[in-house]
Amino acid sequence: MLKLIKNDVITCEELLKQYVAGRKGQVRAFAAEKLVFDGVGPKDVYNITAPFEDEGELVIAGRVESRDSEHSEVIFFVEKEGKWVPREGAPVLVLQDPFHTRIGGELIVGGVQIYPHPEQTGALMWRTVFYRGSRIADLELFFTGPDGMKDLRLIGLPDGGVGVFTRPQGEKGGRGQIGYFRVPSLDDLSIEGIENAPLLEGQFIPEEWGGANEAHVLKNGLIGVLGHTACYDESGDRHYYPMVFALDPQTGDISDMEVIAVRKDFLPGQAKRKDLRDVVFSGGLIRRKDGTAVIYAGTSDAEAQRLTLPDPFVKFES
Repeated sequence: MLKLIKNDVITCEELLKQYVAGRKGQVRAFAAEKLVFDGVGPKDVYNITAPFEDEGELVIAGRVESRDSEHSEVIFFVEKEGKWVPREGAPVLVLQDPFHTRIGGELIVGGVQIYPHPEQTGALMWRTVFYRGSRIADLELFFTGPDGMKDLRLIGLPDGGVGVFTRPQGEKGGRGQIGYFRVPSLDDLSIEGIENAPLLEGQFIPEEWGGANEAHVLKNGLIGVLGHTACYDESGDRHYYPMVFALDPQTGDISDMEVIAVRKDFLPGQAKRKDLRDVVFSGGLIRRKDGTAVIYAGTSDAEAQRLTLPDPFVKFES
């Protein structure tokens, strides 16, 4: 198996420098496209999943909300005549930022649930929830994560276990760091296990944060993680960048993070707020046999796009 070498913490600024340097003199297959959604009125659709198959049909789950609100729904969309429209009869989940995976033959769908903050009047709190079923129509809630934790992700491991990526904030995790642990099965998920998961050391400085968005089992048994790394600038504007790294589930070793795209690689568009103009939220990634991949993402918290780029996980498999 490839030996993973982790160096010192790399800041967003340094990651961007590496990204720009890596593109100089190289021909990289970048092609961006906005996805068109219909059937949801004037609401925005963003922070989408990559398409996945359900009952023989490709489906995308997307965050749907009004421009001036944080209260959203997750709607399942199918493509009709070049537009993505709500799937007839599919459930609508009162969540943000959907994600999906398959474990043991079951479809797992999750997202972020918001609710009134128990101590701060007018503020919101959040947690990650998970649904499971043989298909979208059969999804049932089966696990609710710790209060205050977004970006919980699951991955089925080759040995039959389940890898769990966490993202605590506060006393443990600061603004948000990635943790990882393993459980024997979905039925072994617990709040205690998630809260006690060790952090992946050396990924973020205290002023910055990030999270896992999707995990892929690579052909050599490593886990390829698609995530985001984020920071504020001096004006308080947010900057979110899609990134990847690899993890050895046997040893816990990780590679350095690598930024794989930036906002200007996507098409120009609208933003929810001025401070969100440079935000790309990784939703999911489809790997292709020709050495390219397609990342599906929310841009500027207002639109959904996909971008074709070199497969960022190939180097971890070589």
